[in-house]
Amino acid sequence: MAFDAFTKKRLEKILDNYIDKKIPGHLKSEYNIIYKFRGNTITLSQDGPSYMPGERVELPIAQFRNDEGKWKVYWQDSKNKWHFVEDIEPIEDFEKQLTMLDKPEFGYMWM
Repeated sequence: MAFDAFTKKRLEKILDNYIDKKIPGHLKSEYNIIYKFRGNTITLSQDGPSYMPGERVELPIAQFRNDEGKWKVYWQDSKNKWHFVEDIEPIEDFEKQLTMLDKPEFGYMWM
């Protein structure tokens, strides 16, 4: 089930604030963090320059799924399959789950 308009707007504000702080000013013209909503899922990706000059690549960072009111975090393997991150306990607070990506032990999610 998709998020209602109020919830989606609140989540967008949290994500926009996170992204604004995440990318250093001198890199904002080169890198972007984007998010996509689909049903009860938010997928966070990093958009940046490719190894091929003039091209860009979008790399998945994490996926957040709201399951019975709790946010679960997933990572994507090389075959585009999403896997539950067992080390991040599902909680109700989306903003806290989002900041879990900044902890050193989950740095592997960032490319």
